[in-house]
Parts: sequence; structure tokens; C-alpha cells
Amino acid sequence: MSIKNLKTNRSFMDRIRHTIFFEVGLIVTLIPIGMIFIQGASHHIGILAMAMSLLAMAWNMLFNFLFDRHLNNKQGHCKKTSKQRIMHAVLFELGLILVTVPVLALSLSLTFIEAFIADIGFVIYALFYSAIFNLIYDRLFPISTTPFQPICTVN
Repeated sequence: MSIKNLKTNRSFMDRIRHTIFFEVGLIVTLIPIGMIFIQGASHHIGILAMAMSLLAMAWNMLFNFLFDRHLNNKQGHCKKTSKQRIMHAVLFELGLILVTVPVLALSLSLTFIEAFIADIGFVIYALFYSAIFNLIYDRLFPISTTPFQPICTVN
């Protein structure tokens, strides 16, 4: 098989796995943090986290598809630079803020400015989480032509 014919983007099923792993890890780490800062009951924080997760999962799938499509036009998924990984995390979070601020404001009875300020802490956490998660995910699940033969490695 020539390099030209190698698969450089993730499949739809791989994106589903990516999204589920991402959100489960984020929820598991955020519920205890949310209980400390919001000082709410764990079930309230859990329900809010699940709602935010569903919104984020839809955005995650769409954004990653578009981001990978953009990379494929230039260099392919396997050669993401650190700058591209940082840009991926920043753009993802900026898009997500447009959805999460109204949800936080309504569910926690905050003004939009208060919800935006509260969301900043989450965004900072999620930026680091996203960059680290995606680096680990790319190493654990490299794109391959067969399940046991990776076609690229992460630099």
C-alpha cells in the first residue's frame, strides 16, 4: 500500500469511542471539583455534569470531524504539531462556552456574567484535560489499517 492511500483520519466508530472516553473521564474528575466550588449536592452536580456532557459530546464529535478534515487537507492526522494540539483544545473550548454559559446560568440561578466567570475555571481545567487526554488517546489508539498495525506514531 502506498503512503498516498493510507488512512489519516479516524473512523466514525473511533470518534464515538473517543467522545465517550473523553466525557466519562471529564465527569469523573469534575464532580468532586464541582462539589467543592459550587457546594451543591452530588446528585445536583452529577445531573448538571451529565447535561453539560451531552452538549459537549455533540460538539466534540462535530468539532473533531471538522478539525481532522481540515488537517487532512494539509498534512494528515498523524503529524499534529504541539501548536495544532493547543489550537484544537482552545477552539473546542471557545465553541463550547457558547452553549455552557446559558446552561450554567439557568441551572445555578446565575447571571450570564456570573456563569461566564464560573465557566472560566472549567475552561482552564478542560483545556489542560483536553490536551493531555488527546495526546494519550492518540498514543493508545493510533490510526491503523488493521487493528494491530498502526500506520503512524505520535511525535
